[in-house]
Amino acid sequence: SSEVLEAIENVIQGVFQSLAQKKAPVLTVANRADWRNIEFKDSVGLQMIPGCTRKQIRSDCPQSARRFALMLKILSMIYKMVQSNTYATKRDIYYSDTLLFGSQSVVDQIINDISCMLNIPRRSLHVLSTTKGFVAGNLCYTEEDGTKVNCTCSATVFTVPSNVQGIKNLTSHAKFILIVEKDATFQRLLDDDFFSKVSPCIMITGRGVPDLNTRLLVRKLWDSFQIPIFTLMDADPHGVEIMCVYKYGSVSMSFEAHHLTVPSVKWLGLLPSDLKRLNICKDALIPFTKQDENKLASILKRPYIVCQPLWKKELEIMAASKLKAEIQVLTSLSSDFLSRVYLPNKLQFGGWL
Repeated sequence: SSEVLEAIENVIQGVFQSLAQKKAPVLTVANRADWRNIEFKDSVGLQMIPGCTRKQIRSDCPQSARRFALMLKILSMIYKMVQSNTYATKRDIYYSDTLLFGSQSVVDQIINDISCMLNIPRRSLHVLSTTKGFVAGNLCYTEEDGTKVNCTCSATVFTVPSNVQGIKNLTSHAKFILIVEKDATFQRLLDDDFFSKVSPCIMITGRGVPDLNTRLLVRKLWDSFQIPIFTLMDADPHGVEIMCVYKYGSVSMSFEAHHLTVPSVKWLGLLPSDLKRLNICKDALIPFTKQDENKLASILKRPYIVCQPLWKKELEIMAASKLKAEIQVLTSLSSDFLSRVYLPNKLQFGGWL
């Protein structure tokens, strides 16, 4: 905590020095959204380059003066929380003054900018993310406050902990981890008792694009157990994008890649090539939108696709057909095809990329 307080004090000292010299104070932050500031490393994923371009948030410029003031406001709130050893969610910060902040996304972006500017993980800033992910299966752990969590005993869903770094005593007999894109598929697999029928496993869903805590948990499980991690996504550009976030990280959070990415993640399904192999009726597939085409074109240009020729081949199948499919399309073959046939066969015969 002394390191965090000192880092904030240094920023404020810089503001005072500028004022003393009759200069307009400026905050300098890394340009997190620029692909030119990102390098790809097989072992880490997408990470920010050391000499990345930066942008200035000036106090004397109409376009950035408001953002400058909001950054100082949130720095002040973080300073008080670290001093008093209290925590708040990003939502708490937004609701402390909704008129001032305007929207939740403004708060989220500023907190990430501050984390990147100070080079301090968000958790150390005493700012918690609201968790939306779920975990189930063969896993036990103890939360920071001493609460024992046993996901093994039933088909109960547990919310991903809000303090992943604080959990300890992780134990599991799982043979693999299955990341499921959507909540509906996750619940269906739970209802079918999938995680105990095939072989013991841990199932996780970020319920769409994963939040920070879900990504941290996947990384913690990988560090703890070193077992295979498979993803089950829709066969569409959005599903591929979500899988890439787990495996390689995102551009906006590339400054924290070392804590978040798991480059060993495998693509289990739904593969575009599976649709032809399983004779899925074309009427059950969904035509691409313009947005889908743009998203897929963007993914194909990314640096990590070069080192994944088999992924590239699947994406080219999708691009050529201009058709996408949700995992639920497998119910057109039979209601329990996913848990009874598709996943067991994939896992037994190595049908992943």
